[in-house]
Amino acid sequence: MKKIIFTLLVLTFSLFGADIKWEKDIVSAVDRAAKEKKPLMVLVTKNGCRWCEVLKEKTLKTPKVVSIVNHDFVAYEGVVDEGTVPPSLMTQGTPATWFIKGKSPMFEPIMGAVESEDFLKALDIVKQEYKKSATQK
Repeated sequence: MKKIIFTLLVLTFSLFGADIKWEKDIVSAVDRAAKEKKPLMVLVTKNGCRWCEVLKEKTLKTPKVVSIVNHDFVAYEGVVDEGTVPPSLMTQGTPATWFIKGKSPMFEPIMGAVESEDFLKALDIVKQEYKKSATQK
């Protein structure tokens, strides 16, 4: 029964083109992540970056990725050439995906346009580490 429900959800997301719910600015993203006790996912991109578009249009449109990010994370996209990336999260290349707990990065960023399966594995690791560090307090 669970598989049927999951399949229906995936099909619904596919049909209606579900997207990640991006916060409008970094301040509201940090505030919401703290309030909801969720990790913050910060995607650093640059206008005209081919691999940024591949990540955003392929991996980040995968229904399962969209569902998990929207449910378990707060998401924010900062664009380098628009000045919306916090200086502490600037990287040599783009795209870079950071995961933040509080105001500190949990890990080094994921660099490049990774495939959906690898991105899902990373999301799972972040969720596990976030829960583990929350229970150790």
